Amino acid sequence: IDEGEPLTPMRFTIISILGLAALWAFGVAGPGRAFAGEIAGRASVIDADTIEVHGRRIRLHGVDAPERGQPCFMPNGAPWRCGQEGALALSDFLAATVVSCVGVDTDRYGRMVADCTANDRDISAWLVSEGWAMAYRRYSTAHVDAKEAARNARRGIWAGTVQPPWEWRLQRTH
Repeated sequence: IDEGEPLTPMRFTIISILGLAALWAFGVAGPGRAFAGEIAGRASVIDADTIEVHGRRIRLHGVDAPERGQPCFMPNGAPWRCGQEGALALSDFLAATVVSCVGVDTDRYGRMVADCTANDRDISAWLVSEGWAMAYRRYSTAHVDAKEAARNARRGIWAGTVQPPWEWRLQRTH
């Protein structure tokens, strides 16, 4: 388009289509690619494996944490709200820091699934090593060793007994 030439509706449509095609081709948009991109900012904790940055819900990749209402049980059988404590621990860890996330997928709820860092640490790895989340082998084996170390040290949810969150959610739906 020449500099002095007016932008007609037809030209605008063509430019828009070409722009969208380029975004799609480079993996920034299109079916199944809504996760692409990066997001950074202060995070609000939804639960121990889900945060929100700039109003966007982000599921942390490779981990699954007990739900807020899910109980764990101490060795003496006493229940405790481990999901809630995990969310509070994550909130303390993130405090007022900037969280940076790189999308790797989109879950069935439309949330970005991402690898996120804060304070130069992988948040998912931190959650697992502190015992607040389990390695979610269905989607990644990246944190399996950290889970075993946390369990052996009886940190966080491993202080007593815990039902895997995916099993607990399944029972609640039936």
